[in-house]
Amino acid sequence: MEDKKITNTAKWLIRIWNIGLFAAVWFLYYNAQTYEIYRLEGGIASCIAYIMIYSWFCNTYHVFRLASSSVSDSVFGQIVAILVSDIVLYLESCISRHAFIYVLPGIFAAGLQMLGSALFVVGVKGYFTKRLLPQKMLMVYGKKIQREDAGKFCRLLEKKYPYIFQFIHVQQEEMCKEEFLATLNECDSVLLYEISHGRRGEFMKICTEQKKGFYFTPRIEDIFCQGAEEKNLTDTPLLKYKYVYEMKSGYFGKRLFDLFLAAVFLVLLSPVFLLAAVCIKIEDGGPVFYKQERCTKNGRVFEILKFRSMVVNAEKDGVKPCAENDTRVTKVGKLIRATRIDELPQIINILKNDMSFVGPRPERIEHVEKYTKEMPEFAYRLRVNGGLTGYAQVWGKYNTSAYDKLRYDLMYIENQSFYLDIKILALTFRTVFKSESTEGFEDMKYEEMSQGIQKSKAML
Repeated sequence: MEDKKITNTAKWLIRIWNIGLFAAVWFLYYNAQTYEIYRLEGGIASCIAYIMIYSWFCNTYHVFRLASSSVSDSVFGQIVAILVSDIVLYLESCISRHAFIYVLPGIFAAGLQMLGSALFVVGVKGYFTKRLLPQKMLMVYGKKIQREDAGKFCRLLEKKYPYIFQFIHVQQEEMCKEEFLATLNECDSVLLYEISHGRRGEFMKICTEQKKGFYFTPRIEDIFCQGAEEKNLTDTPLLKYKYVYEMKSGYFGKRLFDLFLAAVFLVLLSPVFLLAAVCIKIEDGGPVFYKQERCTKNGRVFEILKFRSMVVNAEKDGVKPCAENDTRVTKVGKLIRATRIDELPQIINILKNDMSFVGPRPERIEHVEKYTKEMPEFAYRLRVNGGLTGYAQVWGKYNTSAYDKLRYDLMYIENQSFYLDIKILALTFRTVFKSESTEGFEDMKYEEMSQGIQKSKAML
């Protein structure tokens, strides 16, 4: 509970600092420039608008989850929230005045906001690292999971969050109830890792009775339940599955949004398109675009467009995933892959209704066939159009296992909404600056991914 008190205190201090600085500069300078009459009411309205924009971006980027977010993610989220909020209110002032207003006071305030936020985040993280005692954890892993794999997952959590997790026991799910209770008494929390449905329910019941915290990996049926709604027809509780992805009103609005956004981006990014095309052509004289067959809604096959980032005939010896430091990647290709510029031509696919801006990433035909055979639920990804970005892209990495990507994609499908699409698009901006998201498949990682699918089949 100590981490909650610290993060809550830091959250309010950061909010007071940033909102207070904005309010001070606004009322001391910009408010008089913006409103000729009703200055007090206008100033209050502007502050409320600032708080709403700032809070939305903070919540979207999870910047106040200081214990479970990295320093870079928290600081980056704060910078985006501050910049967007300050720019919007500055533009409001300029539009109201019908002229550009002196920007230096706003820049000075934004600099102080970002500096103060960064210092708060670094200070809290430093306190966590040096002073906070981690939770004593028990991991219970499924019988289809190798102990070595369970241990790797524990070490990953301990390395990334040493002030949160300390695994003192790692046990297989077939342990008896008495052994679980005895081990539980030595721990603060439990991680139920890919265990069978019946045993998970039993362990959860014990944890709630003992008032112990617990984490668990979701099963596919858990995710499907997110797409259900409560029905009070009798005195027996009922849930009805909604098929959110088939609602025509939602799809029509999504399609209009895709068309509008694609048109805007094509106009705004046309210089980037032209520059990328020229650089690719100059480097080796090969084609500018790379086409590849992918599967979208209902299994329909289409040709996805990308700026070519590899040498011509890179797949002449067969399809091979791109590895880190792959010699087939061109010099221009390294840059456009790192900045995601190679994905921009897919805006054309969006205009053609092959894809949407947000949705599960369209897979190659051979991958769809392979994964569907090994994980039948993989076919559920084809309920909706593929997307330029999606849940798996903002929360996963390039080498995240197919099973974990499937769970992320199904979470999106069962919860999709216009608000969620906007949120994912905002989070996508962050992935451009995260190098781990562009890690290629090394051969070993590709084999581990396939092995992970096999281990997951019995749990689906």
